[in-house]
Amino acid sequence: MPRKLIAGNWKMNCLRTDGVALARDLGVRYSGETEPAFDMLVCPPATIVDAVGAAISGSGVLLGGQDCHRATKGAFTGDIAAPMLADLGCTHVIVGHSERRQYHGEIDLMVSEKAKAAHEAGLTAVICIGETEAERDAGQALAVCSRQIAGSVPEGSTADNTVIAYEPVWAIGTGRTPTTADVAEVHAHIRAELSRVMSDSDDVRILYGGSVKASNAGELMAVANVDGALVGGASLVADDFWAIAKACS
Repeated sequence: MPRKLIAGNWKMNCLRTDGVALARDLGVRYSGETEPAFDMLVCPPATIVDAVGAAISGSGVLLGGQDCHRATKGAFTGDIAAPMLADLGCTHVIVGHSERRQYHGEIDLMVSEKAKAAHEAGLTAVICIGETEAERDAGQALAVCSRQIAGSVPEGSTADNTVIAYEPVWAIGTGRTPTTADVAEVHAHIRAELSRVMSDSDDVRILYGGSVKASNAGELMAVANVDGALVGGASLVADDFWAIAKACS
């Protein structure tokens, strides 16, 4: 069974002072664990990646970006390339988050190209998938996940360079979560679909995301094929994020 990964997506939050303080707090807690039962990853906004990296240096907490461009360099004002993230000490990058798909028009092919760019830069791509409320109500949740896996996971993906994050769009930031039976069904389906595109699919970490909080983390982390969590709002409060992580113990 893959080792649990607890990842914090800070989104467009935190200025330097707050971000560094949060990162330093988490770093102290994580480094104080004799044998942590989980890996911890923080993904701050690009403006403070370098500062957060310095704050967690030597603690064992991993550093990631929230997005990357498909190209390694070029005339793409405002974008950030995967090699730039690697240059700042990142080991991971989130690609295909529902907010990027919804607000920036990213389609599966673009996500796949970004994940490939991440791999080529030596980064682990955290590829996000998940259905909308309308798709869930129409009984299309599994079909959407199948389509997004087929289109968003590039050739050459392995358990070493790829993490899948299942985030039902209707549960992100809403306080709503699917039942554990729903999560188990979708994660088992994702595992089966990954076997079509990866030879080591059993070792790929599949994270759950969408209104994960301390009060439901233990139940969610106990579900089969749930190998950790991609946490949004709760990752901005050290006590809450730490409580979610400790639910893996």
